[in-house]
Amino acid sequence: MTGPGDRSTGATPVRLHTSKERSRPEHNANEARKIRRDLVDLPGGVFAMGSEDPDAHPADGEGPVRTVEVEPFLIGSTTVTNAQYERFVKSTGYRTQAEEFGWSFVFHLFVRDIDPRMVRGVAAGTPWWVGIDGADWRHPEGPGSSLKDRRDHPVVHVSWHDAQSYCAWSGTRLPDEAEWEYAARGGLLRRRYAWGDELTPGGRHMCNIWQGDFPRHNTADDGYVGTAPARSFPANGYGLFNVAGNVWEWTVSPWAQSPGRSTPDVWTIRGGSYLCHDSYCNRYRWPPGR
Repeated sequence: MTGPGDRSTGATPVRLHTSKERSRPEHNANEARKIRRDLVDLPGGVFAMGSEDPDAHPADGEGPVRTVEVEPFLIGSTTVTNAQYERFVKSTGYRTQAEEFGWSFVFHLFVRDIDPRMVRGVAAGTPWWVGIDGADWRHPEGPGSSLKDRRDHPVVHVSWHDAQSYCAWSGTRLPDEAEWEYAARGGLLRRRYAWGDELTPGGRHMCNIWQGDFPRHNTADDGYVGTAPARSFPANGYGLFNVAGNVWEWTVSPWAQSPGRSTPDVWTIRGGSYLCHDSYCNRYRWPPGR
């Protein structure tokens, strides 16, 4: 599994999916109806999945480009928000894995006022991820932080198993990787970004990523230092918001560096995050990295 201790923990929510023909049993019919009102109906079809661009990441398994067919399905126009996840927790009493473990990783710029006794150390190889006692979905930056003014932001600090539990409650499931990429492309073919070939067409920011000197200073030219509301920036051609940048997103697909070769208990994430930057992690270009 991927959970507290992984780079994705600070920003990996759920983008819900349900098949048109074979939906899962609904454990909470009222919530399922609310969710499905916001699902986008996609026809499925054949598309070219993957990338062979010069700056593609071979270690991410982005290539080779291959023809993939997906069945018709529905998918959330946004990731699951804090408000939606809160309804799940209130309904079930569920505790996330970060809450059970008692800690999670927080980006270093957000922990300047944390009591040193709450710090567990940093992630090997990525010292900007700091282990903080008490960091979880309700307290994104650790004790003293809250969801105030962030109820419409994506829920974070949720593991793959936490995501699966939410899906079971709401009568949905996570998309697999091919479904996710098909939906995120929004009907565009052979484009560098989810919206076209220019990162900032006409000087307009199209996603929430890092600007400035990573990982020291974020100028926040796009308006956000951390997460943005789930409906920020223009939707793609299929009506999906923030398919690049903002937060990484879980899929149901096991991690595979190359097609057909998966790693047990490690799951694919897609889309990049607000920390992606050309100098380190340009996963906001197409296809958004894994």
